[in-house]
Amino acid sequence: MSTSLLLPMSAFALAASISPGPVNIVCLSSGTHYPVHKGLTFVTGATLGFILLFLGIGAGLYSLLHVMPWLEEALKWAGIVFLLYLSVRLIQHDGRLGEYNPHKAPGFFTGAAMQWLNPKAWLASAAGIAAYTNGNDPYLIGLFAALYLPICWLSLASWVYAGAFLKRYMHRPAVLLTINRCLAVGLAGSALFLLFEERGRY
Repeated sequence: MSTSLLLPMSAFALAASISPGPVNIVCLSSGTHYPVHKGLTFVTGATLGFILLFLGIGAGLYSLLHVMPWLEEALKWAGIVFLLYLSVRLIQHDGRLGEYNPHKAPGFFTGAAMQWLNPKAWLASAAGIAAYTNGNDPYLIGLFAALYLPICWLSLASWVYAGAFLKRYMHRPAVLLTINRCLAVGLAGSALFLLFEERGRY
């Protein structure tokens, strides 16, 4: 039974991990501004943060959102503020690669925090667990998480390498400045999406 689920579980994990989103945008930005190993540190944090969230939801953590509805609101607003903060940092950069301090690169804990502050990560985890497990089978949940781990890491890492590839063509500050603006708009758009989605419920 579990073997027949390997392919659909993997496809779900790939679609959820590699599709554009706030974490992917930060991975791309990290690749364009910092050494690759800095971006991969962020990727590792984001991946492990998501896996811990996934396992927590499989263990019943998602039910807290029903018991304490304010928790979902807190996560949503924290996520919006965090995305806007990252967007402002990109907007403020002047397009000169040498000006970026490597010590300010988004790191391991930033990656993990982004997943826990993202209501979409909660919903995606809950949807995947509901679709491919019966919700109380530790083996299937563990199997799903084991598949997710390498797929998520490799998917996010591909965005870092895409950013590193783009950096080769960023010899002029104007080019990086334009990319920074686009990435900042993407992050701000993600935050606004969360905001208007919330308003649409009422």
